[in-house]
Amino acid sequence: MGRKEALAAVAVVAALLLVAPAAANVWYDSRAITINGQRRILMSGSIHYPRSTPEMWPDLIQKAKDGGLDVIQTYVFWNGHEPSPGKYYFEGNYDLVRFIKLVQQGGLYLHLRIGPYVCAEWNFGGFPVWLKYVPGIHFRTDNEPFKAEMEKFTSHIVNMMKAEKLFHWQGGPIILSQIENEFGPLEYDQGAPAKAYAAWAAKMAVDLETGVPWVMCKEDDAPDPVINTWNGFYADGFYPNKRYKPMMWTENWTGWFTGYGVPVPHRPVEDLAFSVAKFVQKGGSYVNYYMYHGGTNFGRTAGGPFIATSYDYDAPLDEYGMLRQPKYGHLTDLHKAIKLCEPALVSGYPVVTSLGNNQESNVFRSNSGACAAFLANYDTKYYATVTFNGMRYNLPPWSISILPDCKTTVFNTARVGAQTTQMQMTTVGGFSWVSYNEDPNSIDDGSFTKLGLVEQISMTRDSTDYLWYTTYVNIDQNEQFLKNGQYPVLTAQSAGHSLHVFINGQLIGTAYGSVEDPRLTYTGNVKLFAGSNKISFLSIAVGLPNVGEHFETWNTGLLGPVTLNGLNEGKRDLTWQKWTYKIGLKGEALSLHTLSGSSNVEWGDASRKQPLAWYKGFFNAPGGSEPLALDMSTMGKGQVWINGQSIGRYWPAYKARGSCPKCDYEGTYEETKCQSNCGDSSQRWYHVPRSWLNPTGNLIVVFEEWGGEPTGISLVKRSMRSACAYVSQGQPSMNNWHTKYAESKVHLSCDPGLKMTQIKFASYGTPQGACESYSEGRCHAHKSYDIFQKNCIGQQVCSVTVVPEVFGGDPCPGIMKSVAVQASCE
Repeated sequence: MGRKEALAAVAVVAALLLVAPAAANVWYDSRAITINGQRRILMSGSIHYPRSTPEMWPDLIQKAKDGGLDVIQTYVFWNGHEPSPGKYYFEGNYDLVRFIKLVQQGGLYLHLRIGPYVCAEWNFGGFPVWLKYVPGIHFRTDNEPFKAEMEKFTSHIVNMMKAEKLFHWQGGPIILSQIENEFGPLEYDQGAPAKAYAAWAAKMAVDLETGVPWVMCKEDDAPDPVINTWNGFYADGFYPNKRYKPMMWTENWTGWFTGYGVPVPHRPVEDLAFSVAKFVQKGGSYVNYYMYHGGTNFGRTAGGPFIATSYDYDAPLDEYGMLRQPKYGHLTDLHKAIKLCEPALVSGYPVVTSLGNNQESNVFRSNSGACAAFLANYDTKYYATVTFNGMRYNLPPWSISILPDCKTTVFNTARVGAQTTQMQMTTVGGFSWVSYNEDPNSIDDGSFTKLGLVEQISMTRDSTDYLWYTTYVNIDQNEQFLKNGQYPVLTAQSAGHSLHVFINGQLIGTAYGSVEDPRLTYTGNVKLFAGSNKISFLSIAVGLPNVGEHFETWNTGLLGPVTLNGLNEGKRDLTWQKWTYKIGLKGEALSLHTLSGSSNVEWGDASRKQPLAWYKGFFNAPGGSEPLALDMSTMGKGQVWINGQSIGRYWPAYKARGSCPKCDYEGTYEETKCQSNCGDSSQRWYHVPRSWLNPTGNLIVVFEEWGGEPTGISLVKRSMRSACAYVSQGQPSMNNWHTKYAESKVHLSCDPGLKMTQIKFASYGTPQGACESYSEGRCHAHKSYDIFQKNCIGQQVCSVTVVPEVFGGDPCPGIMKSVAVQASCE
C-alpha cells in the first residue's frame, strides 16, 4: 500500500469511528467483528420466534448454544407486529423482547435483521397487506410513502430495543442489525431509483444510532459504514466491498423450504460443513445457518404461494425442536474445531499453497505462535493423499481437514463421526367427528355486487383465504345444446391460487396452480338449464408471494376472462357483467374454529365425505413430553385449528412431482439435488405444540375443501426410534485431538427419558450400508456385539473405543477398519 492509499485508509477508518457511538463496544475491522475490543470468529444460527412457541424458545436456544453457536439471528416480522396501521402487537409467539431476553439469558448474542422486508418464505415477504393500499405507494424504491412507513416501523423497533436496553453497549445481547434484505439484485433491474433507495435505507438505519454495526445482505454497494454480506449455498466468490470490512455470510442455507406439490429438499451435512470450512479458510469470520431451527408456518403466515406449513428446512434442529442427527452433531464438531483455530484465524489472512491439481492448504499464523491449517481436496470423485509440513494426509473427495496446530487433524468435513438418529411417528389417538356443511347457496348473506371481476386481495385485505365470485347466466329455451346435450364449455382464468367451480350450487370442478406458476385456468363442460343459472367460483389464496419486485402490483383471484363457449351466439364473455362477492366462509364468520363459535350451530353426522365441510372433535392430551403432530394423510386440502389456534394450511392430496435420485454429498449442491417424497404428500404431519393443549377437552376443528376422509386423521408423537453410528479407526476425534486421535470412539445417545434396549447391529471390520440397513462386510469381528451390549443396554448415553482389543482382536490385519452400530431407543 502506498503512502496516499495508507492516508486514505486512515481517513476512512477515522470517519467510521466518528459514525460509531462513543459508547459502542461492538465494531469491526478487516478481519472480524470485534466485541469489547476482541476479534471473534462467530458461528450463528437463524431461529425465527414466530415459527415456534415461547415455551419452545429456551430449549431451542440451549441446543443452539450446546451446538457451538455464538449468535442467534432472527428477522423482525412487520406484518405480525403491525397488523393494522399504528396498531402494534408483541404478544404470544410475537413477543420479540421476551425472545431476545431469553437469548441473553442463554449466554448468546443476537443479530436483529429488522429489514423490515424479510422474504423468508413468509406471507407477503413480511409486509403488512395494508401497506399495499397506502395512496401513491411503490414498494422498495425511492418512493416517499413507502419510505415514510418503513422508517416509522424501523424506528419503532430500534426505540423498543433501546428502551429495553437490549443493544450490547447497554448490556444487552444485540451485536448486529440489518436493514433491507437481498436488495442488490433489484438494483440491476430498477436502476437509479433503486440505488437512491438503498443509499437512503442505509443512512436512515445508521442515523438511528443503534451502537452496533449494520449489515445489508447481497448488497454489493452497501455504503460505509454498513457491511455488505452474502447469502447462498456457498460463499466462494464473495468479498466485502471495502478492504476494511470483514467477510460475513448472513445465510448459509442448511436445506431449502418445502412447497406443496414439489419434493422435499435435503442438504447433506458433509457438503454444509465443507461450505463453512471453505469460507473460514479464506478469511470468513461470521457464518450464519439459515435455518438452524426452521419451525412451523402457523396460521396463514406461509408465503410463496404454495409454501407448506412446515418450515423444517432440513435444519440441525428439526421442525419440532429435536436434534437432526448427524447434521447437528457433525456441525457441533466443526464449530469446536474452528474455535480451536480462533487465535490464529483472527490474526490475519491465510497463506495459500497448492498441494496438487485440486488440493491446497490455507495456513493462518499469529504473532504469538498460534498456527492453524485447512487442507482441502476439491475433487468431486477421488481421494487425495497430500504432503504438508513433512506429513502425509488422506483427504476424501470434496472435503476439508482442519488442523488447529498445523499438525493434527481434528475434523474432516466428509468424515461424519456423529451418530445418525432415525425418528418415528407413533399414533397416540384418533378422533370422533361431527360435521357442519358450508352451503354454497348461502353466499348471498353479507354479499355485495360490482360490475366486472375484482382482484381478490383488494377485497379481502388478506383477512381470509377465501372469496366468492357469483354471477347469473340466462339461457334461452331455444339453445341448441338443450336438445343435443352438447353442453357449453366454461373457461375461467385466475391469477391463482386454487378455484372451486359451482353451477346452481353443485360443485363441478376444481383447478389449482403450482409453485412454479400460481396462475390457473379452469375449462369444463357445464350443465345449464333454460332460465337463470347461478355460476359461483370460490377463489382460494395459498399464501401471498414473498419475493420479487413491485409488490404493489401483485394480484390473485379470478381476474378473467370468464367465457361460455357453445351457445347459439357462439362465445359469451361473462367478465364484465354484474358479479356478486362475499368475503370468507360462513364458518369463518361464525368462528367455528373456536369453542364458543362451534357451539352456536347444529353439527351433524360426519360419515359422508364431501367438499366444503367443517369437522369438530374433542381429545385429551397424551402423556409424556414428546412433540406431537396431526397425521393428515387422508385429507385433501384445508385448514386445521386446535383450541382456536391455527395449526396452518394442510394439503396432503397435492402429491410431489419431481425426481428423487440417489444423493451423494460430493460436488456443488442446489436445492433439487437431494430430494424425498416424490409421488407422495409434500407434507403429511402437522406440528401441534404441546403448550396449546389442556390436559382434557381439547377442541380440534378442520375445514376440508376437497372432501377428504376425517376418520383417518390421527394424533401422533414424534420420538427417536434408533441411534446409529459409523466411525472409522483413527477417525478425527474432538475429544482427544492432542493425542493424534490414536483412539477413536463411538458415541451413542437416546433422547432424554429413553434408554437403549437392543443392539440391532454391530460390526467391527468393513461394514457396509447406512443406518437401519447396515450389513457385515468381508471383514467382521465376531465379538462386535459384546462390548455394545455391555456398555450401552439400559443406558441413555454410552461410548466404545475403536481398537481391536475391545472387539476380541484384529479380524483382518493390514486393512483399514470401521465400526457400524445400531441401537434401539425406547
